[in-house]
Amino acid sequence: MEGMWENILKNQRNSLKSLFQRSKPSSPDADDDSNSPKSIPQLSPLANSVVSRCSKILGTSMQELQHCFDSELPLGVKELLTYARQLLEFCSYKALHKLSKNSDCLHDKDFRRLTFDMMLAWEAPSVHTLPETPNSNKDETAGDEDDASLFYSSSTNMALQVDDKKTVGAEAFSRIAPVCLSIADVITVHNLFHALTNTSAHRLHFLVYDKYLRYLDKVIKNSKHAMSSSIGNLQLSEDEIVLDVDGTIPTQPVLQHVGIAAWPGRLTLTNYALYFESLGVGIYEKAVRYDLGTDMKQVIKPDLTGPLGARLFDKAVMYKSTSVAEPVYFEFPEFKANLRRDYWLDISLEILRAHKFIRKYNLKEAQKTEVIARATLGIFRYRAVREAFRFFSSHYKTLLTFNLAETLPRGDIILETLSNSLTHLAAVSGKRDIPATADTKRPLSVCPAAVMTLFYLGFKSKKLADISEGTAFVSDIRVGEVHPLEAAVKKSLLDTGKAEAAQATVDQVKVEGIDTNVAVMKELLFPVIISANRLQLLASWKDFYKSTAFLLLTSYMILRGWIQYFLPSIFLFIAILMLWRRHFRKGRPLEAFIVTPPPNRNPVEQLLTLQEAITQFESLIQAGNIILLKLRALLLAILPQATEKVALLLVSIAAVFAFVPPKYVLLFVFVEYYTRRMPCRKESTDRWIRRIREWWVRIPAAPVQLVKPDDCKKNK
Repeated sequence: MEGMWENILKNQRNSLKSLFQRSKPSSPDADDDSNSPKSIPQLSPLANSVVSRCSKILGTSMQELQHCFDSELPLGVKELLTYARQLLEFCSYKALHKLSKNSDCLHDKDFRRLTFDMMLAWEAPSVHTLPETPNSNKDETAGDEDDASLFYSSSTNMALQVDDKKTVGAEAFSRIAPVCLSIADVITVHNLFHALTNTSAHRLHFLVYDKYLRYLDKVIKNSKHAMSSSIGNLQLSEDEIVLDVDGTIPTQPVLQHVGIAAWPGRLTLTNYALYFESLGVGIYEKAVRYDLGTDMKQVIKPDLTGPLGARLFDKAVMYKSTSVAEPVYFEFPEFKANLRRDYWLDISLEILRAHKFIRKYNLKEAQKTEVIARATLGIFRYRAVREAFRFFSSHYKTLLTFNLAETLPRGDIILETLSNSLTHLAAVSGKRDIPATADTKRPLSVCPAAVMTLFYLGFKSKKLADISEGTAFVSDIRVGEVHPLEAAVKKSLLDTGKAEAAQATVDQVKVEGIDTNVAVMKELLFPVIISANRLQLLASWKDFYKSTAFLLLTSYMILRGWIQYFLPSIFLFIAILMLWRRHFRKGRPLEAFIVTPPPNRNPVEQLLTLQEAITQFESLIQAGNIILLKLRALLLAILPQATEKVALLLVSIAAVFAFVPPKYVLLFVFVEYYTRRMPCRKESTDRWIRRIREWWVRIPAAPVQLVKPDDCKKNK
């Protein structure tokens, strides 16, 4: 009896495994699948193998799948490559939609192998393209090993191990991976590919892809386990999902700072809040909840902290809102860098920005749940890449959707497109009328793909069940179509490449040292400095004839009203010069700007120069404050006689501006200022400047009182 049950279970496992594995040829003549009567002649051998496995998963023949595709194919697709690729996408998407309903699909090695073969076949779908040889069993068995040291310890090792014929490019990955929303998101898929291939010449090997999916499965299972063990302590709501927990290891504590007090404890992030449990005598005390979902003007940013309120270590995350009396600091102590802090800052900001996105676009309940589910899946993927490859995102390479939109060029357009795609989500999911073949060339339908993904992964909350019940799975990727989100992301990536290239040039031209930067600035402003020196020379009347000619010419331009065209003429001249340079440069590289640096100085001399510059800057600020205080004294009539004179002067100036045409006012001001250094006016001008300076010295400054802060406020 027991032997019979063992045979039944063994046969059942073999039948399930056969759904994924392609049949192996028994002879060399059978190696070409296109010669088989069941194969599709337009497809390459590997594409036929993938379609064959998809047909087994869907329970239909390859010819029926092709007939279904042909009946819904638009008439414009006639090229062989386009036909083969879209047929492959059609079969792959339908199979992946069905396989995604299995909560343990990421753990299945055959599923990981099938999705990678789909990407390989996508790059060579047609019979006329170079065929891809199936990977050896050695690669498949190596996928179960811990290969982090092999592929991420050295770029040289990576280059030696990777075979270009068995790797996948970015375009194939971005067309297949986002169909399973747990694997990738259409907004961040390019950054995910960059993270997985940053040491392999931007080609994805199966071993790296396999390891990423295994760690993703591990992260999701750890999250479900943390939920089951934390519901009682944290008093989570039904739809809250634990995203990560830190502080459980004694060597890696989390410290909460409030004022000058600090407590060790455990920090938990869910899709709605942060929870901190202070560590008591062997047990955790009641958790304090810091809400991220409601609008309480929350601020989360990196900050400094230390013992007794001292700001020493840059390893903390600051949380501030209207619900807390003073800011709360979560410190993540570690010896090297601040990677833990940066990670918790990223995932906390992702949840906060997701809720801000919901409030900004006034999303309804079903749409709100879909947005939170997208953020949740993004954090799971970020955790998987971080734990598998010790990867940390840079400014433009974040793996989190809403953080990415904050830093990416045109990120606001991406979020607006996402909002538009969710507009009809509530109505569609309420009608339960999304067709099963919605992944073909039909009008785009909307379904809660992220909600359904979480539901199929085993997060069985009532809200997820109500939204996903009776709704057919439809991803953001459609056969032969470019989803609006894909188009928005591609435009943004073009601008990102330009921004990164421009930033690289900025980094190259940065120089160190105050003297060197001053020398560079002088060279750049050389034309302006020369023009100002020549005007100053004319105004000094050292050359009487040139100064007189300039005075007469400028006065004539002012009287005729030509002076108003002076500034537009400068702009027009600069524009013509730029267009002329663009036309005749013809793509030639720009020659380097030559600067002669000052002589080198030792560190002591540089410190003295810096101290002198700071002293001069302080003197300028003091002079500015004195001027403002004397003006305040005149305004408040501390010296009545001086105030009367200034008031009469202001009345006279107001009368001039009211009754005299502006061109005569401008002419008078120009002639007065320009002729001050004339031989006949120089003595009288110096006398009047001396009298004004003496009058200004006699003006007292308004009093200022410096009040120190209260001691109690300082201690607080």
